[in-house]
Amino acid sequence: MNDRIVPPLTRDGRNTGAAPVTYGHGERPPRGDYARARPDYTCSQDWAAYSRADHALYARLYARQIGQLKDRASDAFVASLAALDAAQTIPHLDEVSEKLYRATRWQLVAVPGLIPEEAFFNLLAERKFPVTEWLRREDEFDYVVEPDIFHDFFGHVPLLFDPVFADYMQAYGLGGRKATSLTSCEYLARLYWYTVEFGLIQSDRGLRIYGAGILSSATETRYSLVDPAPHRVAFDLERIMRSRYRIDAFQETYFVIDSFEQLFEATAPDFAPLYERLRDLPEIPANALLPGERTYSPNPLA
Repeated sequence: MNDRIVPPLTRDGRNTGAAPVTYGHGERPPRGDYARARPDYTCSQDWAAYSRADHALYARLYARQIGQLKDRASDAFVASLAALDAAQTIPHLDEVSEKLYRATRWQLVAVPGLIPEEAFFNLLAERKFPVTEWLRREDEFDYVVEPDIFHDFFGHVPLLFDPVFADYMQAYGLGGRKATSLTSCEYLARLYWYTVEFGLIQSDRGLRIYGAGILSSATETRYSLVDPAPHRVAFDLERIMRSRYRIDAFQETYFVIDSFEQLFEATAPDFAPLYERLRDLPEIPANALLPGERTYSPNPLA
């Protein structure tokens, strides 16, 4: 078993792999205290409640992962993470949020755990990123089922300091609001999965990682860039929205962007016509490579 985040089920019981979606009947109970959540599912981070052992566990997770990312993470991620100075203790979300707001007008908000997709989209549309407040247990050091504060903070927050990526995340939230009304969230979930969670970016030194699901994984960091097994395919919006993916193992396909500008521009059009077209097209298996697709070789320097 690998150490990636395995996403929860949606309300209708299909495991689409969307990152932060609603919890439904039959799933494991939420880890947080939802009783103290506000109507928008945010809550106050009870930083004083973290134990000395919690901080030590977080520091070990951070140290292990930062050692995996040399010559593997995107430049934007590396630069922002270094500036956060969050290596020794679980971060104060309010303090980081002040820095983030000055940089890109985003804020961090604590949430008790997984939240409904509508609430998630609304927060992103308002330039608020939900960070799970609880930390995994010691016996979950290598594998945690639901996103915890290490995954959410270490994997996602640094790139919110990049202006273009920050705008992309807001555009995703706005698109999510519309997708909900069009019963098309599954297509948007695939976009999130293959970009925000498991995306690769081309650089002048070869492929680099920007997806949080890889950045917070101790083992998929190297696999995604070096292993010859997975396909590494040039970004194509419609292709991504048709593509299934693995939630129980490493990805069989990664999609590669040229820049965050490319990612942002892809979210600008109205997706409604695209959703209609996709309903008449077959899904693409997670391990498929289509004729004529532009692919990338593994990065031997990673």
